[in-house]
Amino acid sequence: MQHGDLMGQLMEGFYAEVETRATAWPAGRADLHWHILFAPEVIEEKLVAPYREILHQPGLAPVDARWVHTTVMHGGPMEEYKPGEIDTILERVRAECATIAPFDLVFDRPAIGRVAVECTARPGAPARRLWELTTRIDAEVTGSRFPTTPSGYYPHSSLAYGVAGPERANRQTMKRLMSDHPGEPVVVRAEKISLVAQSHDRRHITWQHIANASLGGA
Repeated sequence: MQHGDLMGQLMEGFYAEVETRATAWPAGRADLHWHILFAPEVIEEKLVAPYREILHQPGLAPVDARWVHTTVMHGGPMEEYKPGEIDTILERVRAECATIAPFDLVFDRPAIGRVAVECTARPGAPARRLWELTTRIDAEVTGSRFPTTPSGYYPHSSLAYGVAGPERANRQTMKRLMSDHPGEPVVVRAEKISLVAQSHDRRHITWQHIANASLGGA
């Protein structure tokens, strides 16, 4: 096997990537995020526990069930929002979410990506509508001071992130393990989106909850 082929099979470091991209997210900085969140006990039982042995492979930072999330939008640094902007964003997002009915998301079995082990969810359209309205409202309120992140959207939840270092996870090995592992799609109900101040420490993503915007006016 050529050296280049071997390197192509290794997972990249998720946190190193978000710190060095054009719109960098450095460790310790709290950024505004909108998430779809689910009950941690449901996530633990249905998504985390069944794949625990795979998520704890060397070179991975597994995500505790209480921090598993489906990102809707990554906004700007919390400290760079002007007084009143976040309150206005929350008020407008709540008003528009009240017109959107709750919906089910079907999370597929985990896939081994380039920087994370993630479960994609379907259907994408109702979740994408939430991405569209949150990014639009944020841009309108702030005068587009912050870039749209992500620039294109599909709903997913990451169960483990690749970490940079001397021992990185081998994607081919992990795909083999996943192919031999039992597991079925998981259906969960999206009833709200949550506004949080989110940060990372190069191994874990955590946040402070700010408020919810209920779907369908619940």
